[in-house]
Amino acid sequence: MTTTPGAALDGLRATLGSVELGMVNPDGVAHYLRTLDGWDSPDSRSEFTDREADHGTYASPVYLSSRPVTLAGTLVAPSRDALEAAMESLRKASSLTDTTLTVSESQPRQAQVRRSGKPLMQYVTDTTATYSVMVTAADPRRYGTTLHEDTTSLPSTSGGLVFPVTVPIAFSGTVVSGRITATNVGTMDTRPVLSLTGPVVQPIVSAAYEDGSVRQLIYTQDLQAGDVLVIDTDSHAVTLNGAVSRRRFMTVPSGWPTIPPSQTVTYQFQSSTYNTTAQLTASWRSAWL
Repeated sequence: MTTTPGAALDGLRATLGSVELGMVNPDGVAHYLRTLDGWDSPDSRSEFTDREADHGTYASPVYLSSRPVTLAGTLVAPSRDALEAAMESLRKASSLTDTTLTVSESQPRQAQVRRSGKPLMQYVTDTTATYSVMVTAADPRRYGTTLHEDTTSLPSTSGGLVFPVTVPIAFSGTVVSGRITATNVGTMDTRPVLSLTGPVVQPIVSAAYEDGSVRQLIYTQDLQAGDVLVIDTDSHAVTLNGAVSRRRFMTVPSGWPTIPPSQTVTYQFQSSTYNTTAQLTASWRSAWL
């Protein structure tokens, strides 16, 4: 058995908070990860109602439930003190608040999880113990570890013709598109966070889809210089300057814009009045079932 700190062990690998499972920690404790139950798929929620005087049932829409995950394995330490310290670190990592669980696959993926059961630790010898930790991700998606982010200003054109002109005429100019292109390479829709920075008059964010459809977010108030409006398309929260809800001023005429699996969405930043410092920032991760 290798005891070199930082060495990878045979079997599964994952990171819960700051604890690396499937690795040897800096104290020489080998964290073997034997099982990772629940990471493959969450349960689903649906209802089936019998058809009256007919074959079959009426099926409701199907939704995914939360994703409980159980991580279990063995700790092998060079000393009793090192073993107890590793056990305490694992208990702390199974936090009561959101912490990141990252699983090392061919393409690493992560989820935000919280403790959902009692951490089980059982001594086998003075330097060996088994562990089982259960955590749950309220959001059933598995996300890519790469956070994508892009920023644009309002669309504008500068330069171009200067009169009088002579033949041949040269057309030149600089165009700022006011667009952000966001791609989700996963297998489930992902929901970006959109941030608007003022000053900007009654901003609109339009999401153009590959099928030609468009969804808009229309904010009916103005943003002043220094204002930041954050739109969370997952929780449907609209927050001004990190503290004040402005959801009542947001109109969503055709549904909240998400990024479908294996598709690209173009976000267009618009306002009736141009301002050079107004900005739209979009951040997102690809998502998998």
